[in-house]
Amino acid sequence: MAVKIRLARKGRKKLAYYHIVVADSRSPRDGRYIEKIGIYNPVTDPATIEIDFNKALDWLQKGAQPTDTCRAILSYKGIMLKKHLLEGVKKGAFDEAEAERRFSEWMKQQEEKIESKKSRIEKTADDTKKKRVEAEKAVNEIRAAELAKKNAELAAKAVAEATAAAEVPAAEPVAEEKSEAEPAAEEKPQE
Repeated sequence: MAVKIRLARKGRKKLAYYHIVVADSRSPRDGRYIEKIGIYNPVTDPATIEIDFNKALDWLQKGAQPTDTCRAILSYKGIMLKKHLLEGVKKGAFDEAEAERRFSEWMKQQEEKIESKKSRIEKTADDTKKKRVEAEKAVNEIRAAELAKKNAELAAKAVAEATAAAEVPAAEPVAEEKSEAEPAAEEKPQE
């Protein structure tokens, strides 16, 4: 029986996450498995990986073969390196203390890479937010200037109409009286 370390898909459409499982190679992707050893969520940035280090290492030492994606995940978490170092100890290339020193040194470098990536992502998010706020301020200033100009034009128009209305009412009532009197005079003779 060939044992594989692989991913089992969970979640809904376009928001998938995966369980990292140890399963028989003949079982279906989301089917029966021997043991669940972790979770992988590629939707987050950076991807979230939670894995039981000791269980994964134990299964690798027993001969379980990881799929390509799982191999990349295990390498990212340092499990493949730990397996390699332990095999070196078995062969007598170096002692266990040296293996542990190399592994801890690698883990420190890996954590620094992850932290730098997280800080870079946060910085770019902050920069894009600042740029959007500045662009929105510029648009709001333009709109405010146009609105002030429009209000000034309407106010000038209202003042012009008010002054024109103040001058016209004195002249218009006389004109209206004449216009009303003339038709009345014309209608009477026709009857």
